[in-house]
Amino acid sequence: MKKRSWTFDAGSRHARLPSAIKFRRMSSEPRQFKARDAFTLLEILLALALVGLLLVALNTFVFSMGELWGRGTDGRLFDQHVRAVTRFLEEELRAAALPPAARPDSAPIGLEEIRPENGMTEHLLTFELPAGSRLFVWPERPLPEVVTSLQVRPNEGLLLLWHSRLENNFDTDPPRETIVSPMVTTLAYDYFEPDFNRWTTESRLKMDQQGSPMAPQRLRLTFAYEKMTRESVITLPTPREGLPIF
Repeated sequence: MKKRSWTFDAGSRHARLPSAIKFRRMSSEPRQFKARDAFTLLEILLALALVGLLLVALNTFVFSMGELWGRGTDGRLFDQHVRAVTRFLEEELRAAALPPAARPDSAPIGLEEIRPENGMTEHLLTFELPAGSRLFVWPERPLPEVVTSLQVRPNEGLLLLWHSRLENNFDTDPPRETIVSPMVTTLAYDYFEPDFNRWTTESRLKMDQQGSPMAPQRLRLTFAYEKMTRESVITLPTPREGLPIF
């Protein structure tokens, strides 16, 4: 074990400390660090300006994309409405042309004289729905064997006129009315002429040689909304043989 050496100066009253003790005493003193430089006011203002420009650009982009997406919204919704109404009528007419609605030796979809609530009797395209339709709102319990007719009125649109054969006042009371689409403006009728092998479109029902109205082969609906117009064609289904009832 080494012994520490102590030295004395002649002109000093204190002894000289060893170098190790000097190092410990120096290291125990608090260190002083150089303070970091902070952001200047000019740098802060520049950063705020860049963030503001970024937010303005992002806001402009979002609004422009929303405007582009919403520009054709009316057209898309209008087309969806046209397709939905067309599909609904096709399903109802198909249900009327199949058994049990279609009876032997009878046309499931034909023309009948109907007297609406306004009292004006006219020939309307009429068919029977065995289970009714989801659009019908009954005052009481729903009834089957619903006789349904199509009619288009100005400023009202396409309507379904309907009542059940099982109602007590079926022959005297006018049918109930349900609006299918207020956007239908006209209902035209397409007839096929086999002699000329062509289709003709009539705004009114075509008459035969005896003066009786003839049932068309197709229906042509015209939809209108603001400046947009669409046209859809519905082919009337023909009755088919069903499975025998045992």
